[in-house]
Amino acid sequence: MSEPNLRIPGPTPLPKSVQNAQARDMINHRGPEFAAMQAEIVDSLKSFLLTQNDVLLLTSSGTGGLEAAVANALSPGDSVLSVSIGYFGERFRTIAAIYGATIVPVDFPQGQAANVNQVADALRAHPEVKAVLVTHNETSTGVTNPLRELAEVVKAEGKLLVVDAISSAGCIPLETDAWGVDVLVSGSQKGWMAPPGLAFVAMSPAAWQASETARMPRFYFDLRKAKKAQTEGSTPWTPAISVYYALQEGLRILQEEGLERVLARHQRIADKTRKGVRDMGLKLFADPRYASNTVTSVLPPEGVNADDLRRQIKKQHNVVLAGAQGDLAGKVFRIGHLGYVSDKDISLALAAIRAELPVAAGR
Repeated sequence: MSEPNLRIPGPTPLPKSVQNAQARDMINHRGPEFAAMQAEIVDSLKSFLLTQNDVLLLTSSGTGGLEAAVANALSPGDSVLSVSIGYFGERFRTIAAIYGATIVPVDFPQGQAANVNQVADALRAHPEVKAVLVTHNETSTGVTNPLRELAEVVKAEGKLLVVDAISSAGCIPLETDAWGVDVLVSGSQKGWMAPPGLAFVAMSPAAWQASETARMPRFYFDLRKAKKAQTEGSTPWTPAISVYYALQEGLRILQEEGLERVLARHQRIADKTRKGVRDMGLKLFADPRYASNTVTSVLPPEGVNADDLRRQIKKQHNVVLAGAQGDLAGKVFRIGHLGYVSDKDISLALAAIRAELPVAAGR
């Protein structure tokens, strides 16, 4: 059987050259070859994130990067405004709460983006807030928050802005420095065309200043240690060297394409996906004004279980669609279109959905 058409929002498919790159033998992670590779990766990430801030690499999932962001910027008892529009916004909030932050929740209905005016009102009502947590792209619902506008109100109140950009960075417009993002987190398995295993954390000068007085416990995720080691061409702990190889190659491919064309490709393919879904008579779950360019969430026809439909599509067409989390399970299916994705991949996925809809509706 041919390889599946993996249409989930991560991990994403890998180009053959990336697959081959990670098969290389190990090197000394305290030696000059590793130092040069890490420096190349960091410089490339900075160019895609549009930042001059420190970008640190951690051997972990993206969630580890979120934990590092919380642990290095905050102290127990600090008041944190948590903006949530879905499952992953809730996860970010949970991490902060477990570490002892005092949460000021600002929630919005699933499928909707955060309302900038409501966030501004919440900030004015809670002047004690030190930092604001925002998920840029909520993959559970296929919604992209208006981060630039949210950043404007957060910075106007002088608060730290901590952003989960795991599924947006490198795919959706994001200007780290220009928008005033203080801590940004992304992960290798999303738009970067690499396997899971590395998280990236960008830290502004204000974030480093906060880190100096932060009292939340940290050891493995101590970004001060990561910065010191990276300055010396190494890492504080043993890194996932094979994922570094893969990420280096993925970034080289992306650099050849160029950021503007990468963003335009994601926009074009997202538009194609949404149009294809609507042409089948299906409804998008996300507010169209804020629909994500990396994942599209779809409501199946009435009476059709989304998970049953996904299983049938996988069985008959070898197309893997994503399910939904939490209370949306069985009610929504999702089409991932980020990273290493082409128009052909989406055409095949849409054709598979179209072919199985009558079967699913007839059950």
